[in-house]
Amino acid sequence: MQKPLTILGIDPGTLFMGYSVIEVVANHITIREMDVLKLTSTKDNYYRLQKIHQKVMQLMNNFNPDEFAIEAPFYGKNVQSMLKLGRAQGVAIAAALSFGIPITEYSPKKVKQSITGNGNADKEQIWKMLQSIVTLPEDKPKYFDATDALAVALCHHFQSKVPIAVKAGPVTMKKKNSWDTFVKANEHRIV
Repeated sequence: MQKPLTILGIDPGTLFMGYSVIEVVANHITIREMDVLKLTSTKDNYYRLQKIHQKVMQLMNNFNPDEFAIEAPFYGKNVQSMLKLGRAQGVAIAAALSFGIPITEYSPKKVKQSITGNGNADKEQIWKMLQSIVTLPEDKPKYFDATDALAVALCHHFQSKVPIAVKAGPVTMKKKNSWDTFVKANEHRIV
């Protein structure tokens, strides 16, 4: 029997941080947890960062995920908002780093493209498409941050399943090897 792959997906934010933990066995996806960390009760940004760190650590301890996926901050018109979002993302990543698991960052456009086929999809379109992929309630969620985090986790799952087309034979490269090692192992591919 195949070992389940557990993925923690994070939609970072300084007011609402969405999170989702999925478990994947073959092509069967189970949502283990999906919710939002609400940070609106205080204006102290450092306290919010502490709460984000604590929540990610708690999720890591509770679910022991194999992989961590997070949405990258996007550049908007407000530089201060982007800086705050970047800090929130950094704190979440730092918490995951302490567990030594692979961390992958996806742009918002990549997540939308992966789920809906449209990199400019809105939150409702993403939610509707998620309903066709996994079992979700019919009612629109109060906060789309949780479904955005689910989209990040699913995007990661879909991206890790993408086969690499190889025309000249199999790639024989082990993790953390140098470029020289790769070239020596694949000399037959060099023209």
